[in-house]
Amino acid sequence: MLQITPTMLAERLQDARRPAPLLLDVREPWEVQICQIPGSVTMPMGSVPARYAELERERETVVICHHGGRSWQVAMFLERQGFSNVANLSGGVAGWANEVDRNMPQY
Repeated sequence: MLQITPTMLAERLQDARRPAPLLLDVREPWEVQICQIPGSVTMPMGSVPARYAELERERETVVICHHGGRSWQVAMFLERQGFSNVANLSGGVAGWANEVDRNMPQY
């Protein structure tokens, strides 16, 4: 499974030559209300096994959580389900706040 840093993701999102990846935020709704990477879709980790069929298998997907642990587990799950282009955001939204958006609120 690919690990992508927040800086790499920010550069990837600015690359107009490629379609934007799906940013799948697997945190709980209350966590997302505090801070969220713009454009991400929320699907709490516990609901992913029942809802992964809603996702496009071939689309590049970056899984996000607070520090990177839950997202790593979900990314591994998606790979086992046949998703071919999945990455874990190393450091999660906390890493994003430290490397990319220092104005993002933290908890």
